[in-house]
Amino acid sequence: MKAVKSSTIPSEVITVVETLEKGGFQAYLVGGCVRDLFLGRAPKDWDVTTNAKPEQIQALFVKTVYENTFGTVCVINEETEEKTLKNIEVTPYRMEKGYSDRRHPDVVNFSDKIEDDLMRRDFTVNAIAVSLSNGAIKDIIDLYGGFADIKDKSIRTVGAPRDRFNEDALRMMRAIRLAVELDFTCNRDTMKAIQSQNSFIKGVSVERVRDEFTKIITSDSPMNGLLMLHDAGLLQYIVPELERGIGVEQPQAHTYDVWNHLIRSVQHAADRKWDLEIRLAALFHDIAKPQTKGFSRETQQPTFYGHEVVGSRETRKILERMKFSRVTIEKVTKLVRWHMFFADTAMISLSAVRRMVVNVGRENIWDLMNLRACDRIGTGRPKENPFRLRKYKAMIDQALMDPVSVTMLKIDGKGIMQVLNITPGPKIGMILSALLEEVLDDPKLNTEEYLTKRTKEMNSLSETDLRALSEKGKERKELEEEKLISEIHSKHNVN
Repeated sequence: MKAVKSSTIPSEVITVVETLEKGGFQAYLVGGCVRDLFLGRAPKDWDVTTNAKPEQIQALFVKTVYENTFGTVCVINEETEEKTLKNIEVTPYRMEKGYSDRRHPDVVNFSDKIEDDLMRRDFTVNAIAVSLSNGAIKDIIDLYGGFADIKDKSIRTVGAPRDRFNEDALRMMRAIRLAVELDFTCNRDTMKAIQSQNSFIKGVSVERVRDEFTKIITSDSPMNGLLMLHDAGLLQYIVPELERGIGVEQPQAHTYDVWNHLIRSVQHAADRKWDLEIRLAALFHDIAKPQTKGFSRETQQPTFYGHEVVGSRETRKILERMKFSRVTIEKVTKLVRWHMFFADTAMISLSAVRRMVVNVGRENIWDLMNLRACDRIGTGRPKENPFRLRKYKAMIDQALMDPVSVTMLKIDGKGIMQVLNITPGPKIGMILSALLEEVLDDPKLNTEEYLTKRTKEMNSLSETDLRALSEKGKERKELEEEKLISEIHSKHNVN
């Protein structure tokens, strides 16, 4: 464990602790922030526990929020309008009894002893309390061996694991989530208790399960988390569709069965620090392979025709069941639907790439490319970005490229007709091409005033001279387009 420097504890937190102590009360940092401090991690939240009661806590601070039945008072920092620190939660020492809904205690009693408060906590690594002196850690209270478990990288419950999980069944998922986030393992007795009580998770609200699942998926090690959820018997109650892929073999291009392919795909998304939507799409992109599996007599290999279409529907059902946001659902299902795009650049046209951009949306096209990379690595292939995929990306850039066109000009055909008082005819196109050549040479000339002046000058030229300027403009346009395409190819290393 790393030594804790006083500078790692924000001044706002120190102020809250000192204010409580000056008011004649005890005050300790407790929970995840203490654990993270001793791991050398930056705490996301700060929890203070005290023998002061809620109304006594509120009396000591200028602005607080108290909107719960558990005594937790949120202290608001008003020193700056743009807060650099989340609000600090201050909770009285408390004892809890009875958890008839396996979520909330039936009875909450405030206590005067820190020992009572630590007894009710979930895991030993979260049951360490520290007092402060001049902003530095003074005393440490570790009644349940939390420091030893931090050193051993082990998640273990405070007291009997069956009791802790019977109180709040979500703690089973929290144990795995903490192990994944901290790169720890679950203590053997803790894991056995989860395995014997895993069905309790069915009684937990979908939203709470979704939030823990999301934290596992967005961790650095979602693959490990999914394996732990499976080993613990929890995944069958969360996303049973994933386990259907266990043992479903794939063609020779794949090293792994569907299950292992999917968890390796999402792990690659985590390795690349991609966002939740790409991770979910990576996890679910082949979710329908088990139900679409066939067999080709010609190749003597399994087939999964239409799995992307069926999979997008299955993915939607899963995400809706878990109550993900509408935005997330729409994006993930779209990525799953189109992940099987044909990428043989020797056989597809730029118009085919443009159609794919339209199908998945300009805003999603690069995420689709990232999903393809996850898919490749999930098969066991060593490269996420081979030449063919780089070439496809170059074609996407080309499809998205703003064309070199007379539409770039600050004057159009209608404007030229008004300036010259003429009707539609070939002259308008020739003037536009000639003006484009000048603007490409010097973009500063692209003003309505200058182009109007040059339009009048060009109108006085002979048809031969005007046509020559027009042809020069067309040649320059082609050169600029070739230059842009060359830059795109160089960017994707496909020259």
